[in-house]
Amino acid sequence: MGMTMTQKILAAHAGCDSVKAGDLIMADLDMVLGNDITAPVAIDVFKKLNTESVFDKDKVALVPDHFAPNKDIKAAEQCKKMRLFAHDKDVTNYFEVGEMGVEHALLPEKGLVVAGDAVIGADSHTCTYGALGAFSTGVGSTDMAVAMATGKAWFKVPSALKFNLSGAFRKGVSGKDLILHIIGMIGVDGALYKSMEFTGEGIANLTIDDRFTIANMAIEAGGKNGIFPVDAVTEEYLKAHSDRPYKVYTADADADYDEVYEINLADIKPTVAFPHLPENTKTVDEITEPITIDQVVIGSCTNGRFSDFKKAADIMRGKKVAKGVRVLIIPATQKIYLDCMEAGYLREFVEAGATVSAPTCGPCLGGHMGILAAGERCVSTTNRNFVGRMGHVDSEVYLASPEVAAASALLGRIASVDEL
Repeated sequence: MGMTMTQKILAAHAGCDSVKAGDLIMADLDMVLGNDITAPVAIDVFKKLNTESVFDKDKVALVPDHFAPNKDIKAAEQCKKMRLFAHDKDVTNYFEVGEMGVEHALLPEKGLVVAGDAVIGADSHTCTYGALGAFSTGVGSTDMAVAMATGKAWFKVPSALKFNLSGAFRKGVSGKDLILHIIGMIGVDGALYKSMEFTGEGIANLTIDDRFTIANMAIEAGGKNGIFPVDAVTEEYLKAHSDRPYKVYTADADADYDEVYEINLADIKPTVAFPHLPENTKTVDEITEPITIDQVVIGSCTNGRFSDFKKAADIMRGKKVAKGVRVLIIPATQKIYLDCMEAGYLREFVEAGATVSAPTCGPCLGGHMGILAAGERCVSTTNRNFVGRMGHVDSEVYLASPEVAAASALLGRIASVDEL
């Protein structure tokens, strides 16, 4: 039996000719990542391992992005611990306020992950890098600590689900709608510890940012990872962002998949995940009663890239945010911030009645900025809408695309661009 794309990458990094689902392997790593929530715990564990240095100072990345800029004394102490560790261990890839970004947007932008890599991060949305044809997955802080010391991690080789894509999106539909549709279809445990592998001629019609968004939310279906084949779109991005050599892996024709799903992109409609699970989806045209909102967040590791803000700016240009709605615009990196500024988007957002923030994960996890009070509703381009995720346990988070978020901001209720 042949191997899936993920299995081939894992086999290569484990020094094996082949692997199969269920095998336990020890794999070499190309990058180990941590943020200001998880890395401080990993640093404490690392200090107990009786090693003086990280395995490779160029293959560890530390990014304080969840509570940064620091929201309080505890957050400041967490970031200080990371800063001192990075300095002491001569970690090359330490990015703080002024040069940082939301980690899963920053690492690809910096060219730190390329096709064929094996990457772990002490953050569940590390699966984002599958958009580049890499195996990437989230782990706990203890695994991160051992990986920083040894450059290795153990895995149970996952089985896989295949999503065969055809066609192209209609206007006003993007990658966020597709992944919400998939999660609604298979459920939040539908891909539990499985690789979600995307194939088909429809791949060519997905932008690299669509792919980042889709791979990012593989974990919301329980996936071990999400992964896309390397094509001309991928290679264009890789060559523009990295000087590192990369390796292209392709699934064997006889690779085994637990399930195969056929999806025509033209059938996907603007989709929203209702509280309190990403699987609780409805298309906007299925909403029968107006759902008024108090806040909109456009940003995060899911939808905080330049193309996301272009979509929002094109919708909001020359218009005003609905009275009583707070709109937070959060570019995911400093470069994205500058690109949006040079394109004139930041002025357009401010003139529309939105506010623009420095790069941060803050609102997504209810960490800081944009915290919701009891009874408030938010349309957000983030990735989770669990109870209390963005603030009070009696608040509600509706996950949506930048297009739906921008339209909703203008109308004060959940809406698609067709309603403007």
